[in-house]
Amino acid sequence: MAGVWALDDRQRAVLARVADAERTAVVALPTDGSCDAERRRRVEATRDALFAQPAVVDRNWAVNRDALDEVARMIAGRELDRAFLVGAGDSLAVMAAARIVSEAMLGVPCEPVRSLEMAHYLAPAVTERSLVIALSRSGETMRTVEALLVAQYAGALTLALTDTAGSTLDEESNHALHVDATRVGWPTQSSTAALALLFRLAGLVGRARGAAGADALLAELAIVPGLMSAALAMSDPIVAEVAAREAARHMYLFSGAGPNWGSALLGAAKVEECSPDHAMAVQLEDHHRCKAGDPLWLLVPSGPSVKSAVDTARKARKFGGQVYVATTAGEHAFDGLADAVVRLPDVAELLSPLLYLLPAQLMGYHVGMAKFAAADA
Repeated sequence: MAGVWALDDRQRAVLARVADAERTAVVALPTDGSCDAERRRRVEATRDALFAQPAVVDRNWAVNRDALDEVARMIAGRELDRAFLVGAGDSLAVMAAARIVSEAMLGVPCEPVRSLEMAHYLAPAVTERSLVIALSRSGETMRTVEALLVAQYAGALTLALTDTAGSTLDEESNHALHVDATRVGWPTQSSTAALALLFRLAGLVGRARGAAGADALLAELAIVPGLMSAALAMSDPIVAEVAAREAARHMYLFSGAGPNWGSALLGAAKVEECSPDHAMAVQLEDHHRCKAGDPLWLLVPSGPSVKSAVDTARKARKFGGQVYVATTAGEHAFDGLADAVVRLPDVAELLSPLLYLLPAQLMGYHVGMAKFAAADA
C-alpha cells in the first residue's frame, strides 16, 4: 500500500510534525497585492541573487566536493533499475531539467515525479533497487518528506538535496548534498545550484561507470559558470525591454523541450512569484494555448527541438501572440519570425538549462518590477 499507510509509527510522527510546520509557513507568505511591501521587497532582492548565480554554482561544487565523490561512488556501485527524481514546484522543474543527463550517465530510467504522486501513487514501484533523489529548499516540504519516507520504508537508496542542514529531509535520507544559496528574494539560486549539483553528480557517476562522454561532460560543465555570466549580460537588456512592453498582460507562456522543459517551468514559476498575474509552461506542440496578445517565450538551443519551435512560433503569430526566443548564438531559424531574440553561448544541450533558465528567471523579475512601476504611476 502507498502513502502514510506504508509508514511505521516513527515515520508517521515525523510526517505529522512536518505538516504542522508547513501550515505555519504558508501563513507568512506575501500576498499578490500591488502594494504588498513584503512582496515588493522580495522581488527587488531577486535581481542581486539572480546575477550571483554563476559564483553560487562554483561555490556549491566546492562545498560539496567530498560529498559528491562519495555519493557518486555509492550510486555507481549499486545495482539500480530505476531512479525517481522527486520534488514539488521549482524543485520538480529542476528534476525535469536534470532528467536526460541523469539517464545518460546512470544508465537507468530517471523519472521526474511530483512528491504527492511518489508518496501515494508510485510507491508500489519503489524497491531496494531504486534510487530516490528528493529536492526541497527548506527540507520540510511535507509531501517531499513523505515521498522520501515511503522510499526509506521500501529500502531504496535515498539522496536529499536541501538548503537546510539538519532539516527533516536531510536527517531522514541515506545521503545529502547541501545547497548553499541565499533566501532573500524569490528562489533562483536554490534551483540553479541544485541543478548544477545534479549535473556534476551525474557526470561523476558516469565516470565511475565508464559511461561514454562522462569526461567530456564534466570538462564542459566546469566552464559553464563563465558561460552563465555571459548569458546574464546578453539577456538582461533584451528581457527588460520585453517585460516593459508586455507589462500589461495577465498571462505569460514559456515553452521548451527536452532538458529545457524544466527551464520553461521555472520561467512560469518566476512570473507567478514576482507578479500578481498568471504564467504557464506549454509543450512546443501545444501552440493552441497561445491566444491573441499572449507573450510566448521559446527556450530553444540549437538541436532537435528547433524545427518544432519554428512551427510553434509561426502558429502563435497566426493566432496573434507575441513570440520571444532564447537560442544559441549563430542560430538563425527565428530571424524575421520572433519579436525579439536572446542569443546565448553555445553549450551542450544536456547542460543548456543552466543558461536557458536565466532569461526565463529575468523575465519574472522584470515583469514584476514593471508592474510595480505601473502601480506607482
